[in-house]
Amino acid sequence: MEGRKLGNVQKHSKFLQRYFGLISIILAILPLGCKSFDYGEALSKSLLYFESQRSGRLPHNQRVTWRHHSGLTDGLEQGVDLVGGYYDAGDNVKFGLPMAFTVTMLSWGVIEYGEQIAGAGEYHHALEAIKWGTDFFIKAHTHPNVLWAEVGEGDTDHYCWQRPEDMTTSRQAYKVDANNPGSDVAGETAAAMAAASIVFRRTNPHYSHLLLHHAKQLFEFGDKYRGKYDESIGVAKGYYSSVSGYMDELLWAALWLYKATDKDDYLRYILEKAHLFGGITWAMTEFSWDVKYVGVQLIASKLLMEEKHKEHKRILEQYRSQAEHYLCACLNKNNVTNVERTPGGLLYIRQWNNMQYVSTAAFLLTLYSDHLQASNQKLGCHKGLVGPREILSFAKSQVDYILGSNPMAMSYLVGYGSNYPRRVHHRGASTESYKENKGFIGCTQGYDNWYGRGGPNPNVLVGALVGGPDSKDEFRDERSNYMQTEACTYNTATLVGVFAKLHGLQGGLSVNPPSIASA
Repeated sequence: MEGRKLGNVQKHSKFLQRYFGLISIILAILPLGCKSFDYGEALSKSLLYFESQRSGRLPHNQRVTWRHHSGLTDGLEQGVDLVGGYYDAGDNVKFGLPMAFTVTMLSWGVIEYGEQIAGAGEYHHALEAIKWGTDFFIKAHTHPNVLWAEVGEGDTDHYCWQRPEDMTTSRQAYKVDANNPGSDVAGETAAAMAAASIVFRRTNPHYSHLLLHHAKQLFEFGDKYRGKYDESIGVAKGYYSSVSGYMDELLWAALWLYKATDKDDYLRYILEKAHLFGGITWAMTEFSWDVKYVGVQLIASKLLMEEKHKEHKRILEQYRSQAEHYLCACLNKNNVTNVERTPGGLLYIRQWNNMQYVSTAAFLLTLYSDHLQASNQKLGCHKGLVGPREILSFAKSQVDYILGSNPMAMSYLVGYGSNYPRRVHHRGASTESYKENKGFIGCTQGYDNWYGRGGPNPNVLVGALVGGPDSKDEFRDERSNYMQTEACTYNTATLVGVFAKLHGLQGGLSVNPPSIASA
């Protein structure tokens, strides 16, 4: 879709594209300690966003006060307690696969950058965001071979525009089990719980042990009864279809279980299934809620640093080769396959919700930069060697684009800066708060009275990362423009660690968190 620019931007778009493209390059090569944005503020707001997405009975310390209790009968029809968890985006459905990926990435961010998160005073909030998800997964895993993977369904939900507090749409719950397998959702949920078990190991050892117990069972279930979850839960198709299949999630789960347990059985799985499951054969240019291969490849490649893994060098180096293909593609350093960029310098994968791929790339580039720095290595691409500082500078350029260094001078992190999307495609944010108006707003009434309004949303969805601009850096701030104005939990989740890292470089460290074993 062609976006409409406002005011002078419309008249001078070509000039501004060239100008801000040059600015983004300059920012990328500035010293990393140079303070261009307040990353601590961005970190705080990104964690606040998850409170806006909460389903269930909200706690007394809820900071997003325009939200209230919702989904309090979820699972009742099926005789199971499925109250809680997160709404994935601007709708009122709880989709298990993206919710689990969100929690995995939040946990990974805390594992890697817990010290910096604590330095910003946000460690407790980060753990709360993770636990809101894992508490739900514990409820949803009602039997070793049963996982409830969706509550509500997209078709009826999209027919209505209602606050979560009012919803009258279907709350039917859907599960995967031995007869209706879902290895991808079981694998991702296992990964989330294994990663979270590392996070809570020091602060809450009992909870950590419980999460690990569930993670082991879910991985065994997913591996024993193999199949795609959207074949078992047909209503997930068209919303969160598992295009990549389930083999990447099984490798992903095994790898996180190995990190959490240090048990060789999980390592053997990763090594023995490396070729058959595509871990060392798929060269990808995206990392997302659906496609986990790059995450597997990057963590596996880091195992090469450890002396005990020298005997597995041959396979681990193949994992590393594929991870570096992705990193070089993001850096435009491959001979053939590179990730496209907008004129303003933003990585561009696809039209719909492109920012999810930008945020995951920024995280993985930041992480690998740290790895290379620690091991005194450089990234070998077709077009030459790239040092860790250059990699981090590029990751920073993507974050700075998100925060406002772009042709639209727009912050795509809602609530950050003075110019950000005001008409986010989000039912709760776009409708008068339940706290202010407890009167029932019906299914079509929401469309009639709120969805079509031209003005800003009455509630600011602070910390949400919207879908972002198109391939020409253009963005249309309209509620109906859901490809660009809808935000998702997994968009923001991967930025938490990067914001913390950049804030730490600005000298923001002051508090040490409990020790966490690095992944």
